[in-house]
Amino acid sequence: MSASEEKHGEAAAASPEPAPSPQKGKGVRGVKYVAVTAVFTALLLGAQYALWYVKGVELVTLLLLVFSYRFGVRCGVLSAVAFSLLRCFLFGFFPSVILLYLIYYPLFALLFGLLGRAFSRRISWRIVLVLTAAAVVCTACFTLLDDVITPLFYGYTREAALAYFVASLPTMAVQTVCAAVTVGLLARPLLALLKRVKL
Repeated sequence: MSASEEKHGEAAAASPEPAPSPQKGKGVRGVKYVAVTAVFTALLLGAQYALWYVKGVELVTLLLLVFSYRFGVRCGVLSAVAFSLLRCFLFGFFPSVILLYLIYYPLFALLFGLLGRAFSRRISWRIVLVLTAAAVVCTACFTLLDDVITPLFYGYTREAALAYFVASLPTMAVQTVCAAVTVGLLARPLLALLKRVKL
């Protein structure tokens, strides 16, 4: 090897690695967002399927809340829409239910994604109390929204709509208690766990 070739080889070895392009960084981050959203959508589906036969008991509220709070509006809403559509393959294609889920869950994810931004993703006990209260109100709104959508969609009479509303109250009571307990007890440890996931 000549002296000039040797110097050229040393210079090449000493030169730093080329910096990754911004486009490549964005692409990798986008793939991470899609992967995390897909995993959480699967978790939402699994949680609903596992507790399908237990009336009023569910973990979707807790899981979507912590996911939206930690990863923001975009991931939360995307996961909510995917969950609302994919669950039809497990539970059937009922137009009123699809409409209910496509209205409620993206708005739910939007709310908690915005709360996450407002609270800078912090997880103090005071913030958990606020999240719990918001989850309880949202859970009650889910049933009340169903009490409007279903009678309108199927053309119930006033008496039938009232009977549907009264029949939904026990389930709403159980769901709100479930939301209060699960979010109050599990939101903080789950958010601490999700903090380790870097996007």
